[in-house]
Amino acid sequence: MKKQSKTIGLIGGMSWESSKLYYEIINKRMNEVLGDSHSAKLIMVSVNFEEIKKMTFANNWEGIGVVMAKSAKQLEKAGADSILLCTNLIHLVSDKIKESVAIPLLHIADATGEKIQQQKLQKVLLLGTKYTMEKDFYTSTLEDKYGLEVMVPETQERQTIHDIIYNELVKGIFTEKSKKYLCQVIEGSKGKGAEGAILGCTEIPMLIADQALSIPTFDTAKIHAYKAVEWAVSLT
Repeated sequence: MKKQSKTIGLIGGMSWESSKLYYEIINKRMNEVLGDSHSAKLIMVSVNFEEIKKMTFANNWEGIGVVMAKSAKQLEKAGADSILLCTNLIHLVSDKIKESVAIPLLHIADATGEKIQQQKLQKVLLLGTKYTMEKDFYTSTLEDKYGLEVMVPETQERQTIHDIIYNELVKGIFTEKSKKYLCQVIEGSKGKGAEGAILGCTEIPMLIADQALSIPTFDTAKIHAYKAVEWAVSLT
């Protein structure tokens, strides 16, 4: 049996609600893969989400890039062999991370694209913050590298989803009203040709985890975490 020899570095805190899931999922998956009492070798740098949120709303991506690069350097110096950014949106500055360290960044859109390809889907709905849905850093990876057609909700739906994420989910607030709304958006996308839905905000799966839907959903946090374990034990 292969034994883990690599340490996964996590940049968390965006939000800590989803970061704690990364820690749990990675350790559980590592134990499933290696058995006995195995757990994951992890190092985490957790940032202050309020600072990141303010820079996000101000479109200060340069500032966010500086914070992420600093965090990546901390992980590398501490002995991490790879970096996992425990959020979808902040992958917008993934190039800043890659430029700052010699260890690899395991990109969430690559892990997600590979998973969707395995299920042989062509057209998928992308949910997330409005930045994730409207900017091309995520969709371009899925379209250019994995040949997927990516659709997003209508303008008002995007704003409502964005508000649910920032006003509720990142604060640990999960309501039936918001759950019902997101499920309606996903179900409505099926009539527009969507074959699956990407839960492109790491908090969304916590809201609709137990909901049965008519098209498959892709929990990006779980997919990303599983990819990190696969990398760490060299299962590729």
